[in-house]
Amino acid sequence: MNEPPDIERRDYVQSIERAITVITAFTGAGPDLALADLVEGTGLTKQTIRRILMTLEKLGFARSVGHRWTLTPRMLSLGYAYLSSVDLPGAAQPVMEALTDRIGEGTSVAVLDGTEVVYVNRVQRHRITSVPLAVGARLPAHATSMGHVLLAGAAAEDLEHYFAYADLRALTVHTLSTRDHLTARLDLVRERGWDAVDQELEYGRRSAAAPVFGADGRVIAALSLSSSTTSRSFQSMVDELVPPLVEAAAEISAALGAGTSSHHTPEQRGHP
Repeated sequence: MNEPPDIERRDYVQSIERAITVITAFTGAGPDLALADLVEGTGLTKQTIRRILMTLEKLGFARSVGHRWTLTPRMLSLGYAYLSSVDLPGAAQPVMEALTDRIGEGTSVAVLDGTEVVYVNRVQRHRITSVPLAVGARLPAHATSMGHVLLAGAAAEDLEHYFAYADLRALTVHTLSTRDHLTARLDLVRERGWDAVDQELEYGRRSAAAPVFGADGRVIAALSLSSSTTSRSFQSMVDELVPPLVEAAAEISAALGAGTSSHHTPEQRGHP
């Protein structure tokens, strides 16, 4: 990093600079690094790097695997703090409003934090669920279409970490409550580019979700819609609502700088 001007030195926190240097050293260098790798990549001393990593581990942002270190998915929360306060909700809001008006169902945007999805934006015309879902609300990823989309887009090491800590509790008889069942669903989500669930979180509620991509091509959020079991059939939701949902997710992705992504349509495959 560039040396700060002398006039600003009294306000400059060098320990933060060093911590960011260590964190960014992982970029493009693989999922885990030894201390020697970080010394070579940062120019910092082994003792300094070790103290930084142990602090990050204490805070949940890094973990040691033998003599090597890796960042944890919680590191994404630093980026999500920015996305959820500025770019993502701002880019999504007009698209969500148009989609909600078009389909007559509530829409949401959520991000993955640990084993849960966190709502960062909501457009709701009427309440169809007993679960309070304000911005900031959290739901278990394994029981939601948004969670399935976000997990399907996660890196392999992050997915392994998820399964190590997730409580795959059956919330209804339809919940995917084993790793094998959830893994099979994630494979399907990757293949078709969206997900739909039928009363996996709670009875009487169906939902569908599509991925939102960031400028780097990674899945950073999920756009979802919810429908009650009394308003339409599951197949009707898939056939009539998923195509505009996927289009809207692509529109938000484009607003965030993502390139054009090809999406499958529901007609190309059957139920999830």
